[in-house]
Amino acid sequence: MRNYWWPRISKYVLSYVDGCDVCLRGKSFPEMPAGKLMPNPISNAPWTDTSMDFIILVICDRFTKQVYIVPTTKKMNSLGLACFY
Repeated sequence: MRNYWWPRISKYVLSYVDGCDVCLRGKSFPEMPAGKLMPNPISNAPWTDTSMDFIILVICDRFTKQVYIVPTTKKMNSLGLACFY
C-alpha cells in the first residue's frame, strides 16, 4: 500500500469530492426521516374543504367531488384569484 501527501492535500480532496457526480449522488444527508403520510380528513359537508390547481383554476369539493374549471392567464394575481373563487 502506498501513501501519498502534498501541501494542501485536504483542500484538493474536498474540492475533488465536491465536484464528483458519483460522490454527490451517493452522499447521505444527516436529516430526520420524514413523518408518516396521513390521509386528508374527511369533510362533513359540501364546500367546506376544497383543493385547487393553478395552471387552470380547478376548484374541487372533496366531499361531493364536484369540480369547477376556470381558464386563467399567466398574469393571475391574488385579487383575480379571489374574484374567480
